[in-house]
Amino acid sequence: MISKLFDLTSRVALVTGGSRGLGKAMATIFAEAGASVLLSSRHETELQAAADEIRDKTSARAEYNAADMTNRDEVRRLADEAIKRMGKIDILVNNAGANVPQPIDQIRDEDWDRLVELNLTSCMALTRALVPGMKERRWGRVIHISSIMGLASTAGRNAYSATKAALVGMAKASALDLGAFNITVNCIAPGPFATEMPMSILSAEQQAALAARTALNRWGQPEELAGPALLLASEAGSYITGTVLVVDGGALSRVF
Repeated sequence: MISKLFDLTSRVALVTGGSRGLGKAMATIFAEAGASVLLSSRHETELQAAADEIRDKTSARAEYNAADMTNRDEVRRLADEAIKRMGKIDILVNNAGANVPQPIDQIRDEDWDRLVELNLTSCMALTRALVPGMKERRWGRVIHISSIMGLASTAGRNAYSATKAALVGMAKASALDLGAFNITVNCIAPGPFATEMPMSILSAEQQAALAARTALNRWGQPEELAGPALLLASEAGSYITGTVLVVDGGALSRVF
């Protein structure tokens, strides 16, 4: 019973931002559960290495396709290529994203526009392109990687928090659109995970302060998001839709 709940044999997953960090960890556990996976990011060399590693570790089919998710034409091309190469996409993980910290009165239009396109619009466009096939097969899983920064925030994270909060609203609406077709749509809201993006923009003091705010007094490791993702991607999560799964080590439990 347990093995069937988490079995992804014959399923195909597309994971954006899949060449490293959280995306790579999620793609790996999908492959371990029996799925074929297609990884996408802007970095072809990293994608090739990640796909090779997943194939070596799991013996599953692992392919890659480089695409810039800030370019709407590239998003459409990725969707077309994914279906052409893999035959179908059953599980979509919209994980690609970025953060450019800026106070509200210092936001540059070009940065705002890029973050909205990458963190939010690309998720809509890729979902829009792939759900028709899921509807035909009457099975699908859409997982948006939001953030606890979409549920709370800190100074200077205006664009990032706005886009991550918007993903939550879009997931709720899409869940209602697609539920009748046995397609679930959810968000995962990670807290402080030790990936390249936060480590590149936070000082050592800020990193330590964030760790101290969690109940577990540490940063999460990318592999610790794999289990929650597998839950939402499999039959184990078949009655979970239109919601947000917070995976933050207890960070949002603390008021002061």
